[in-house]
Amino acid sequence: MSGRDLFCQPRRLRRGAALTLVFASVLVAGAATGSLPGAGPKATADGARSAPAGHHTEVSEAAREAMAEGTSPVEAAQRAVSRSGDRWAAVYSPGEYEEFEEALDGQYTGVGLWARARDGRIEVTRVGGGSPADRAGIRVGDRLRSVDGADVDGRPVTEVVALLRGDSTDAPAGTRVRLGLERGSRTWTETVRRARLSRESVAVRELAAQVTVVTVGAFTKGSGEQVRKAVRRVPAGAGIVLDLRGNSGGLVTEAVTAASAFLDGGLVATYDVDGEQRALHADPGGDTARPLVALVDGGTMSAAELLTGALQDRGRAVVVGSRTFGKGSVQMPSRLPGGSVAELTVGHYRTPSGRGVDGRGITPDVETDDAALERATTVLRGLGQQDAPRP
Repeated sequence: MSGRDLFCQPRRLRRGAALTLVFASVLVAGAATGSLPGAGPKATADGARSAPAGHHTEVSEAAREAMAEGTSPVEAAQRAVSRSGDRWAAVYSPGEYEEFEEALDGQYTGVGLWARARDGRIEVTRVGGGSPADRAGIRVGDRLRSVDGADVDGRPVTEVVALLRGDSTDAPAGTRVRLGLERGSRTWTETVRRARLSRESVAVRELAAQVTVVTVGAFTKGSGEQVRKAVRRVPAGAGIVLDLRGNSGGLVTEAVTAASAFLDGGLVATYDVDGEQRALHADPGGDTARPLVALVDGGTMSAAELLTGALQDRGRAVVVGSRTFGKGSVQMPSRLPGGSVAELTVGHYRTPSGRGVDGRGITPDVETDDAALERATTVLRGLGQQDAPRP
């Protein structure tokens, strides 16, 4: 990645320092972020205030002074970031940043669980085929009660991700993690080994006649083009449910490419970098006629919110589900002395109509928590009937 990348991804915690959370509401142990090569910053969540324009210099100076004194430049930079009040800033060592870049290619270390917080509990929503979790017999709907003896009830999903990854101990692939699980009246403990996994970010299935579900788990490299190809292959006359639930964001370029599958050019979002306004546009030639529903939830974040906001504002999709996470701030990465990397908040992005997402999220057109996919299908069929020719 260049030093002028645009990221749309929330953070995870590691030894008290805010680092990039890859699949934020997804229990995947992995790291991926969002980048717009040659264009600009990275996005963050929950009303994080922007760091002063000159704060990159302050952090860099702290790292340089630490090197001259023979102390840790990463720790010095982290202290400078902490003083800034920028809660979503991150400082990476060279090794951490290498892991971060690998995640952009859909690589991650974990157990293969996707999950969400529901009524204060962590519920498994997907299990990766052939993953350690799959081999252990963990199923969708199971409740995750603990990780290595630590109770996860009431914790943010981001913290649960960090526990699964073993962030506090830098646990690599091959290390064991003990999971406390519940299914109905049964409770048990399963010990699995973390593994190096590849993630297919886009999945397509025909749910019923005239209904195709395109699920985007994260915007890793190539996922935007995968969405475009998937749309082209959908049978004529069928509508699409674009399932963005649990999608914590990723590469902004990929989200814009995905938007291009459904839009004929035009504005996708605007963002600012230290007060300078910029814009993101879709490519022309997208399918603008096919019925489309975007399905979202509280785990829909960052680049996924950027895409949702564009489709909603431009009247291209009906948005169904629950309010999205609300992550719309922007970070700019820069190299520090010694090869580490700092990312600091420099601005925010807005939807085509000018709505700010940060700390607010996106409110669906049709709000529902339970049986959301079924509700989305019902709405989609209604759209198909509206578009059908009349005698």
